Amino acid sequence: SLCLYSYKVQSTITSRLANTMIQAKMVNNAKRSQHIVFDVQVPKGAFIDNFTMDINGITFTSRIREKSEARKMYSQAKAKGKAAGIVRSNALDMENFKTEVNVPPGMKIQFELHYHEMIRRKLSSYEHVISVRPGRLAKHMEVDVRIIEPQGLRYVHVPNSLGDHFDGITTISKGEKKAHVSFKPTMAQQRKCPTCSSTAVDGNFVVQYDVNRETTGGELEIFNGYFIHFFAPENLDPLPKNILFVIDVSGSMWGLKMKQTIEAMKAILSELRAADQFSLIDFNHNVRCWRDNLVSATPAQVEDAKKYIQTIHPNGGTNINEALLRATFILNEAQNLGMLDPNSVSMIVLVSDGDPTVGELKLTTIQKNVKQSIKDEFSLFCLGIGFDVDYDFLQRIATDNRGMAQRIFGNQETSAQMKNFYNQVSTPLLKKIQFNYPQESVSDVTQSSFHNYFGGSEIVVAGKVDKENLQHLESIVTATAANAELVMETLRDVEELDGFMKKDKYADPDFTKKLWAYLTVNQMLAERNTAPTAALKRNITKSILQMSLDHHIVTPFTAMLIENPEKDEIMLADQPKDPRRGSSLPEQRSPPTSSLSINRVDNDPHFIIHLPKSQRNICFNINSEPGKILNLVSDPGTGVVVNGQLIGAKKTENKKLNTYFGKIGFYFKNKGLKVEITTETITLKDGSYGITLTWSDTGHIIRKQLLISVMKESNVTITVGEEMSFMVLLHRVWKNHPVNVDFLGIYIPPENQFSPAAHGLIGQFASEPEVYIHHQRPGQAPEKPQATMEVKGNKLTVTRGLQKDYRTDRVLGTDVQCWFVHNSGKGFIDGHYKDYLVPHLYSFLKKP
Repeated sequence: SLCLYSYKVQSTITSRLANTMIQAKMVNNAKRSQHIVFDVQVPKGAFIDNFTMDINGITFTSRIREKSEARKMYSQAKAKGKAAGIVRSNALDMENFKTEVNVPPGMKIQFELHYHEMIRRKLSSYEHVISVRPGRLAKHMEVDVRIIEPQGLRYVHVPNSLGDHFDGITTISKGEKKAHVSFKPTMAQQRKCPTCSSTAVDGNFVVQYDVNRETTGGELEIFNGYFIHFFAPENLDPLPKNILFVIDVSGSMWGLKMKQTIEAMKAILSELRAADQFSLIDFNHNVRCWRDNLVSATPAQVEDAKKYIQTIHPNGGTNINEALLRATFILNEAQNLGMLDPNSVSMIVLVSDGDPTVGELKLTTIQKNVKQSIKDEFSLFCLGIGFDVDYDFLQRIATDNRGMAQRIFGNQETSAQMKNFYNQVSTPLLKKIQFNYPQESVSDVTQSSFHNYFGGSEIVVAGKVDKENLQHLESIVTATAANAELVMETLRDVEELDGFMKKDKYADPDFTKKLWAYLTVNQMLAERNTAPTAALKRNITKSILQMSLDHHIVTPFTAMLIENPEKDEIMLADQPKDPRRGSSLPEQRSPPTSSLSINRVDNDPHFIIHLPKSQRNICFNINSEPGKILNLVSDPGTGVVVNGQLIGAKKTENKKLNTYFGKIGFYFKNKGLKVEITTETITLKDGSYGITLTWSDTGHIIRKQLLISVMKESNVTITVGEEMSFMVLLHRVWKNHPVNVDFLGIYIPPENQFSPAAHGLIGQFASEPEVYIHHQRPGQAPEKPQATMEVKGNKLTVTRGLQKDYRTDRVLGTDVQCWFVHNSGKGFIDGHYKDYLVPHLYSFLKKP
């Protein structure tokens, strides 16, 4: 069996910078080799900076490389059979980091992952969350957290987040500026029950604390050539707020989600202050306003709004674009008419559980529209409910418009989580905050102006300090408060921290440098999102890449290579490609043996037609426009139709908009069955009966001798008796990718028994045409020779090249040699490609 010898988590917080190490030691006591999995959750937004692995005394170490370079090195190693995959995918506020290794009998293995993050203050408390999920009982188990805060600790609290089972096991020792938290359950204490062999340790270990604050101007900490400015003034009167609640009431909110939302909204409305103004908008495919303009939060108006909310019955689609534009219109109009207190803070709070299904559907367009109409005048806060919400999009439009987003579960906790989120933004204390430092002594300051400061939170600014000429550093903060303009000054002695930090063996001497890098990279990522030009975006990407390499951290543009001392075995740790559903990196699945004798269509619809008799691959591309439906197979003889609907990339590249298949429809007329496959779902329809699987399921549907098999996040195979089969592949791309979108590929084996009447872009090749290729000659590029191809009575010039087959390697694809036919396959396919456009997903091809 597999023994988890020890599971250790060590975390040190130095002035809000948390460095965490998770270490697992295992030994394979079985008589045969075993797959050992190391699977940990890392908080979203944390930077992974190191991963090592020790297998029987051989240590694998890591280095950070630019992503495409890392992938190249990885695929070279993979070609030699020397690579293994590491997968990262996303959970709710966490991201999974998972590696699998095959371990021979008797061998010991140790994994160690290091990451760091800045802990943010919310609701007057710092909360450090560590995922502790060892998966089995550990002989030695400990979670060890040390806190070093030069400002002094106000309190340290460890809630019982792992469950009552562990009551009284955690110890806390707290001094004036330091604390030590230790959790060391014995093997007996870890057991779910006295006779259980499974562990009860499965969840988040949470430490909460706050620090002392003497000065309103904040706390300056200067160490090792960097300064950090923590700003969290208290005892100020709240500013009045103008708030619009925009609530999704589409059909998917029905049931518990809506019940909990109504519950939370009633509590939130009760907390509005007399000086606040508010209104409500609810939307499905239409947009309704409770009031067309802002009204004062008097008890009567609040009561009326609560009654209105109580009457909501969710149904219909989701028109996010229209709803947000209506909300910004109401705020802009109030502003233009002078209805808003000049000291007030304006905000929109969006509550939604899904993607737009009505109106403007393109997320990038919605993002642009909202940014244009908000014009930096107010903030947008987004609450994403449930698992299927496109949280990434909500986060983008929120950070784009000076707000933040939070994802919450659609369960019993929803109402509490919504109230918690609202409380974080319900008390604006300052606006128009500006941080000023002497220019001659500081440089590379991170963001230094902020729109709002909310009670219970904290603003952090960092920069480099020129230590040579500096004894003191002074900061001046200006801001608008409820009754006055504030000017706050702070003066700090540069040497002050040196003694304290150097005396402490647990303190991270690089804490200022890491906090500065953390803030800088996050700011660059946000700026990159909203960069107006491609050139600017490229420059920012370059800077982020440089920072990642300088500071040894994994960001969206880098990947981590893990290799043994001989560098002949290699692993790759990469950012997830789709934060919504997780993703897998390299696949170790053995390909079907007839792997290349297949006619297939993959990205930017390129068709690869394999001609078994002449043993040649012929390729062509079809560039039509998004929304169009192309017929692939239309066979009146067997009653089978396969059509693909195109979707476009998020934007054009080199003046060309790439298109891909986003939806594929199969119609088996003789059985009366229809199958629709999108990048989200797989649906079988039989008259009024329908059944749907999502790509996150592995499962089967069998109906009237038709078998649909879904391999989770990978592919779908449709098999019709002995006669035919089809395979559809899912390609996930990184959700935030500026251009690419998720798409589908389809593979149709030539063994399929279509009738002689079969037609369509692929179906017409079921009876193989004669192809004669001659006069091979050099092309414009040496790796692309040209030749003359004679087929169907036409003479065509064709070019030799490579196309990708994604069945064996879903990430990088395998290169296939083929002869490429230009002009959308003209001369090789019958007629013109436009003859293959059909009106519906299940239409047969009309005979010309």
